[in-house]
Amino acid sequence: MAEREGEVGMGLESSVSATTRVTGPSGRTVEVAEGMRLVFGRGADADLMLPGDRGLSRRAGVVTALRDGAWVANMSCTHALYVESDGHRIRLPRLKDGEEPSGGWFMRRGTALVGSGAMLDDGQPLRVVVTAREPEIDLRAEHSGPRAKGDSTLLPLYLDPMTKLFLVALLWCRPWLVDPTRTTPLPRTPEIAQAALEVTDASYELERFSVDPAFRDRLSARVGEHIKVLRRKIVGRGLARAGSRLSDEVVVGVLLEHEIITLTDLARLDDPVWCSRQEDLWWSGMP
Repeated sequence: MAEREGEVGMGLESSVSATTRVTGPSGRTVEVAEGMRLVFGRGADADLMLPGDRGLSRRAGVVTALRDGAWVANMSCTHALYVESDGHRIRLPRLKDGEEPSGGWFMRRGTALVGSGAMLDDGQPLRVVVTAREPEIDLRAEHSGPRAKGDSTLLPLYLDPMTKLFLVALLWCRPWLVDPTRTTPLPRTPEIAQAALEVTDASYELERFSVDPAFRDRLSARVGEHIKVLRRKIVGRGLARAGSRLSDEVVVGVLLEHEIITLTDLARLDDPVWCSRQEDLWWSGMP
């Protein structure tokens, strides 16, 4: 099974959701539900195992199903992964330093072929098919960020919602998402850490956070590491001028202006499934 992974307009808008299906070279087809992700590769721990190709990593790539399409990314630090669509072959960025993928291929609809160079050359690719469902009437104009721009795009930066990094980024941006004047102070690392405890309903850890300085410092340091990763990603993807000082305000401004974090992402904070997934990520095995 796959893992569980602006202003609001008041005009009458139609929002179209998508269905994502992934078919392996063997013909096995998996439908990936919205908000879920499917990891594929040679390893037995992959959701969709693709044996035989030594040019493919054990956890080679991931397909994340979004409301308006699908996102394909390379999960390997060492092996190349390609997407072929509309006659073009694109090499996806490799994973760096064990982080979550920061670049990938977004497809709103249609078919893309995914795999190593040998898989594509031999006609044995992974096939990702995205079809649009019937449109639903919505009273709000949904802004899904750069993921919804164009039918197929190599995006400047993408954060997987099913990661701790995404929660940190969302909580960091939250004050400016609800305050378009951007005069509300941004939270510091201890405040983000405390908010993460509140979002994941970690009542025991929240009480400990208030009385145990060592625990508070350790958790704040974990948040600080995620913030460092966000800064590195922004620099690495060319979203800030080289040599510029990446203050909190600059980083959050980049995340919002490039729609890496959007107003609609705030709804995740009230989604019990998503919050439960974040709880598992943050607190499983926490000493």
